[in-house]
Amino acid sequence: MTKSILLAGLAAFALISVPAAAQQSPEAVAAAALKKAPVFDGHNDVPWALRERVHNMINDFDFRDTTDTARPDATPPTIAMHTDIQRLRKGHVGAQFWSVFVPADPDEAKTVQQTLEQIDVTKRLVARYPNDLALATNSAELEKAMKAGKIAGMIGMEGGHSIGGSLAVLRQMYDLGARYMTLTHSRNIAWADSATDAPAHDGLTDFGLQVVREMNRIGMIVDLSHTSEATMKDALAASKAPVMFSHSGVRAINPHPRNVPDSVLPLVKANGGIIMVVLLPSFLDADVRAQGLARTAEQARLKAMYPGDPAAADAGLKAWDAGHPVPTTTVAKVADHIDHIRTMIGVDHVGLGGDYDGMDSAPVGMEDVSGYPALFTELAKRGYSQADLEKIASGNMLRVLKAVEAYAASQKGQPPVETPVAE
Repeated sequence: MTKSILLAGLAAFALISVPAAAQQSPEAVAAAALKKAPVFDGHNDVPWALRERVHNMINDFDFRDTTDTARPDATPPTIAMHTDIQRLRKGHVGAQFWSVFVPADPDEAKTVQQTLEQIDVTKRLVARYPNDLALATNSAELEKAMKAGKIAGMIGMEGGHSIGGSLAVLRQMYDLGARYMTLTHSRNIAWADSATDAPAHDGLTDFGLQVVREMNRIGMIVDLSHTSEATMKDALAASKAPVMFSHSGVRAINPHPRNVPDSVLPLVKANGGIIMVVLLPSFLDADVRAQGLARTAEQARLKAMYPGDPAAADAGLKAWDAGHPVPTTTVAKVADHIDHIRTMIGVDHVGLGGDYDGMDSAPVGMEDVSGYPALFTELAKRGYSQADLEKIASGNMLRVLKAVEAYAASQKGQPPVETPVAE
């Protein structure tokens, strides 16, 4: 046997002995995973963008392509939307939680009305594109829509202020299609502490615990993004069904209060829950957060220096901005957060919650919803298998959704949690 024939034979044997997955490029592994398991994204703020931009007047709004929606001359200027049908398709998004967020307001009757308006605009938007979008109320409907090639949607409420302190309203929101509720947003409410407000309750009050129990009973997912560490722990101790963090990072990578601390991660694993990694740069990247804090401090200093001259304060801040550009965040930083969750509690508890159209910027390479393949390619480069990627894309979120539904089914004989209404 000649030397050339021997070398050729050894090379062929080496190819046969290497698993097929190992022979694939990271791009191919990512593409195969996304084809089999399209992304089920935990949080998108399109409904809020519609309220802010067009006041929910959508009859003439083109959601197939929103790339021309930037308004640089508006006050304040607005960037182009991150989301539309063509880019959802390009990003391999197969299912989406649409957030019906409204800001917290002391007048909770107002927030209930506004939440109803946001549910309405979400339903109207989906109904306008029946060939591309579908609204689901359970996992079976969602999977059926995905298999039919549609982008399946579910509704998520962002903040317990949306129920106006009423379990009756909570149940009615469920009947209207809401399938998760974030317990707080940026401020405390009467029954739960937020991550970004001074503690008032040390977590959940007794009524807050009743909210969690009733959400479990009816089959609404408890979402712990935006909540304080104490609220996270109280809810995890009380919940009989898996919880979600619809759009959060981890504090070990960036110690932002909106992120999940390591002390909570084992509790999420024991609960069977999921952390859907956010893409907001200040939550992902400690350098971006530091720049934001420095800017806030400079803004306060300038206002104090020019109390009667806001134009001078604005000019000073503009000059500061020019000399302190926001650091760049990349896809690799998103992968760092995912790596940490996988290391601490396993890949079964990782998902994605972009927060698109609820943020001013996104990581380079993931500037809009079309960018998810870039992240999956990065994860494949780091050694994630196709099976791992399928779990992160949608498998884990589907598991959580089905487990929440199964627990609710087991409670069919249990009466609603009752609290007395105000006189």
